[in-house]
Amino acid sequence: MIVVTTPTGRIGNRVVTGLLQRGAPVRVIVREASHLGERVRDRVEIVEGSHADEAVLDEALAGADALFWLVPPNPAAPSAEEHYLAFARAGAAAVERHGVGHVVGVTSAGHDWQGRAGLLSAAFAMDAMLSASGAAYRALSLPFYMENLVGQAEAIRERGVFSLACDADRPLATIATRDIADRAVDLLTDLSWTGQQNLPLFGPDRLTPAQMAEVMSEELGRPVAFQSIALTDFAAMLRSRGASEQSIVDTVEMFDAQQSGIYDADWTVAETAPTDFRTWCREVLRPATERSPQAAGLAR
Repeated sequence: MIVVTTPTGRIGNRVVTGLLQRGAPVRVIVREASHLGERVRDRVEIVEGSHADEAVLDEALAGADALFWLVPPNPAAPSAEEHYLAFARAGAAAVERHGVGHVVGVTSAGHDWQGRAGLLSAAFAMDAMLSASGAAYRALSLPFYMENLVGQAEAIRERGVFSLACDADRPLATIATRDIADRAVDLLTDLSWTGQQNLPLFGPDRLTPAQMAEVMSEELGRPVAFQSIALTDFAAMLRSRGASEQSIVDTVEMFDAQQSGIYDADWTVAETAPTDFRTWCREVLRPATERSPQAAGLAR
């Protein structure tokens, strides 16, 4: 039995689908079963609740061979570290309690980074806790998600611009979420691996944001420009939207670490994922920019 967390998210949903296609028995932890698609709901075992809840984990992990682990974001949490570790404590204890043999976790690249990295540091602390659970652990260590740009579909469509808190001429490591899910499925359906290991997984490109804008322009058939945002301006924007001060610190530290090269060491040794940025723009970003604002909102 393979247990999957966040089965309604971009990554978790594709993990469930991939496992079912390979004939694996699947049990999911989901806050509300009604949020699962009907085809999935009829083919999996369902445990309702949060995977930060020990009772929910005890029900879900009974007799489980492997666990797919992803902590959902929560901008309202007191701090990123508290949020990640609340899940990790419950998860690691339950994995040990039930003797789950294998865990695949979604985390960040850059584990050897010496400075603070906000949200990314919280993910590293989570990995350390899960690695100590006694299970074989594979940390899928990832750079910037291409899908983060889907949230800017309206700005790209209406104003021809996308913005990030990084330099226009520094290469940005990226990954498509479908490649994350597919690699997780590979690991979960072949449990011959042992021990604990970080597995950096990066897309095949080495594009700067300025070059990404050029690719967007070509694939979307309209001019698209990149706009760099200073970290101080980015923090002010978050503050104006009501973000807590700790949330702002966590997010700014993350972008500062990305800008300072937190992914660089892993980029030299990472496994190369199949989806390049141009293909992703054609197959994911272009449909998102063609939807109406109302439809795009529903899609998120």
